[in-house]
Amino acid sequence: MKKYRAFAKVNIFLKITGIRDNYHEIVSRFMKVNNLYDELCFVSKKDVSATSSEFKIIGNFSCDTEQNTIYKAYVALQKVTSSEALENLMRTHAIKVEKSIPAFAGLGGGSSDAATYLKMCNEVLHLGLSLNELAVIGLGVGADVPFFIYGYESANVSGIGEVVEQFDEPLLSFDIFTPNIEISTPKVYKSYRENFYNPIDGFQTQSLKKMSSQAILESMTPQEANDLFAPALKEYPALESHYRENYFFSGSGSSFFKVKEDNNG
Repeated sequence: MKKYRAFAKVNIFLKITGIRDNYHEIVSRFMKVNNLYDELCFVSKKDVSATSSEFKIIGNFSCDTEQNTIYKAYVALQKVTSSEALENLMRTHAIKVEKSIPAFAGLGGGSSDAATYLKMCNEVLHLGLSLNELAVIGLGVGADVPFFIYGYESANVSGIGEVVEQFDEPLLSFDIFTPNIEISTPKVYKSYRENFYNPIDGFQTQSLKKMSSQAILESMTPQEANDLFAPALKEYPALESHYRENYFFSGSGSSFFKVKEDNNG
């Protein structure tokens, strides 16, 4: 059975631009991590002793199936398509995930898995949905899903994640390490709003969107590059002991990254 790769991402920078209802609006540079990915494939339920009535995910997940982003992607896709073929597929097949991207890490693993599942279903079932249509479905699952739907190596992501603009630059290679600290993204955003709220203006936003990722990492400190670093440190003081010089903070954490010394793109 064909395997599909769900790549990780890092946030080169992540800045808050405002608030929309209960959501924080952002501008961020997402860059794909080429050497870190989960692998997904469909497997027959006959081979894994699963019943036809259950939605079966095989993989190293700590959450219940109903909380898994892949299951949420299935529900969202079924709502839009009302596809009998999709129901039949998941009655006869399980989705197997070989996990390599750590969870609660700011690397987009759950969002990437959800996006990859949507694209797998679209391809296997010949649903004929465009990337834009899949991105709209994916946004209902998670704010980072549209980036992974489009499959860009680098992109400026804004709004609440729904605006994804490809950014033309060389793909960088990263050293990444992830402390064993489970970080709650809602908790970090709440702390930002209550203790650190200082959104950037449109001029700063446009300037950042035009800079290369390499230039941003060379000219900004980790605190300057990511508005969520300070609130994450406040809510999870243990992060401080894991910080290494010249490393940047991805998303709401807990992963740190830097460009490899011998980076060749």
